[in-house]
Amino acid sequence: MSEHAIIGVDAGGTSTRCVVATLDGTVVSRGRAGGANQFSSPDPAASLRAALGEALDTAGDVRVVGAVFGMAGASEAGHARAVETAVQAWSSLGLPGEPYVTDDICAAFAAGSVAEQGAVLIAGTGAVAAYVRDGTVAWRCDGDGWLLGDEGSAVWIALRGLRAVLAALDGRGRSTALRERLAAALEVAPGEREGVIAAAYSRHPADLGLLAPEVAAVAREGDPVARGIVAEAAEALLASLAVAAEGRLGTEPVVLAGSLLSEGPVAEAVRAGVRDRHGAVPLTANEGALGAAGLALRRCGAPVEAHTVLVGGASSLPESR
Repeated sequence: MSEHAIIGVDAGGTSTRCVVATLDGTVVSRGRAGGANQFSSPDPAASLRAALGEALDTAGDVRVVGAVFGMAGASEAGHARAVETAVQAWSSLGLPGEPYVTDDICAAFAAGSVAEQGAVLIAGTGAVAAYVRDGTVAWRCDGDGWLLGDEGSAVWIALRGLRAVLAALDGRGRSTALRERLAAALEVAPGEREGVIAAAYSRHPADLGLLAPEVAAVAREGDPVARGIVAEAAEALLASLAVAAEGRLGTEPVVLAGSLLSEGPVAEAVRAGVRDRHGAVPLTANEGALGAAGLALRRCGAPVEAHTVLVGGASSLPESR
């Protein structure tokens, strides 16, 4: 006899993750594929199909009774397109009904808290803060992309670091160890200003975010320029969080998500800021697919305990490769 199960999908710009879980919150399988952002990924529907297919192939005898897709680019402007993409992938696999499509911000919050409402701060390649209520984004701050916003994100930190290097090279700024460290990361000789510029412009903006750990490492070593960049990043993130939460910090859950907030000096500064300024202890999000699955459980009427099991203890299943 088939066991009832739900599906959670976290579709980001660089990867798509899928989990299949039973109604008690037990993860039975996972799938992973390329990015499925509606605006930046080459074939979002194909990525969704691949992640779903991989998870279902190893799920055993299950009957899918619900699903939530948390998708980057599924805010108001991109929601209709995201729904169309999700339904296309879903239907191509012969699955019953349709998935519920929401923003990946909601999945991130549900990956760190089982509460109905609260604040979430996400900082990885990009950055956004939001207040989530009943599985939807009630208010958001930033998340405007590398060109217009994403203040405090990995790309933002990398750009600040590169500008500091160029300023040091032409005499506008202070000397900094970032000159050697970022030149090495870009595979150019230290002091080659034109080489730094050419290497930076040859990369996709999102890929520049890979330089952020180098800036953080130099900050750890005590370089004042790098330390200033890290401090400014943390302040920008805390400011976005305060605006999005609208005075609720300290009274409702605060979830931190994204690679930049998992460890390192930015994460430490943000955690300290939330604690010291607002009296709140921030929660750490599990992976977004588990949050989406938690939302699916709640939509199916499963008890909150199942959601708690899912995000708190069901992540021991090995990652899909």
